[in-house]
Amino acid sequence: MKRIDMEKKKTHPLDKQKHIYIKNMVCNRCILVVSEIFSDVGIANARVEMGKVIIDTPIDQEKHENLEIRLNKVGFEIINDSKSRLIEQIRKITIEFVYHHPEQIKVNFSDYLSDKLLLDYNYLSSLYSSVEGTTIEKHMINLKIERVKELLVYDEKTLSEIAFDMGYSSVAHLSGQFKRITGFTPSYFKKLGDQKLKSIDNV
Repeated sequence: MKRIDMEKKKTHPLDKQKHIYIKNMVCNRCILVVSEIFSDVGIANARVEMGKVIIDTPIDQEKHENLEIRLNKVGFEIINDSKSRLIEQIRKITIEFVYHHPEQIKVNFSDYLSDKLLLDYNYLSSLYSSVEGTTIEKHMINLKIERVKELLVYDEKTLSEIAFDMGYSSVAHLSGQFKRITGFTPSYFKKLGDQKLKSIDNV
């Protein structure tokens, strides 16, 4: 009878997973960088999405460690904890909601998030607050204001058009929220941005 080697090859929990969740992915450039890292490590056919990588083959311990090192060097992190993954999914969905699907901003976000994750919004809200120390609503407002800043400086739209596109009930509503967060009125912020762009053009 052949001797049976009882020592099994060590595997990482990711070996059995089809989805790998990545923290701090916020833009299309991030998708490109993560795709290059997976390819360089030797993980073929990895399909990279915002905050998530879908794989077809298992990852052994050596590749996983190399992957973690490479990702950490550029500010990304593999998420292993289930609650942390859920938090990152909430972040991903809010970013997509504000930046990539402006027509959806007029939809009730709590319903949209709940439908996307198939979880009760009250549970998601409570989890997010307990982990992040802030609410989903405040996170959403901050994202919207950052997007408004970009539109003010780099887009030709009027403030009324921006308010409508971003789902505000009125220009006054947008202006009040913008000043509370940034300390500036939208018109003054736009003037500062225009001056900065002119200075860059003159370099």
